[in-house]
Amino acid sequence: MALLPIAKLGNPMLRQVAAPVHPDDIASSAFQQFIDDMFHTMVDTHGIGLAAPQVSRSQQVIIMECSGEGGFPRTVLINPEIVFYGPHQVDSWEGCLSVDGLRGKVTRPSMVRVRGLDRHGKPLDIEATGLYAVCIQHEMDHLIGKVFLDRMTDMSTLAQLDEFERFWKEEHAAVI
Repeated sequence: MALLPIAKLGNPMLRQVAAPVHPDDIASSAFQQFIDDMFHTMVDTHGIGLAAPQVSRSQQVIIMECSGEGGFPRTVLINPEIVFYGPHQVDSWEGCLSVDGLRGKVTRPSMVRVRGLDRHGKPLDIEATGLYAVCIQHEMDHLIGKVFLDRMTDMSTLAQLDEFERFWKEEHAAVI
């Protein structure tokens, strides 16, 4: 497996609309290796999601996985489409492998239903809530040339990672 270089904010690939994957290409060994390389890269960089444009490939492919409590299973979505947004919104702190060292608060629907193809080209229909729903939306934004900064409505919540960690720990400690 290869580590793929992460495209950083300013790379034009991050602002392009990704092309759909032709179903005939999914079974190819090169495409399957690309998916494996994406997972290897995501794990190595301590991410929970990655979209093909983030590794400079203009294709509608996203991968995700988050173990532990509140996590979600290993997921590959090819040519995904959100077909339903739940009526409730949730504020989440988001960061991005393509936007180093920043966190910001983003409001998104707390539930989505998404359809697409799995890594073998079979149809998927997923209803996701919580972090899974947020991650799907975040990664799908990369397929339309958006980053989480574009979804922020209050830029005063944008923080350097060090300051965010200090703020979050203080806020969390106050709740306990």
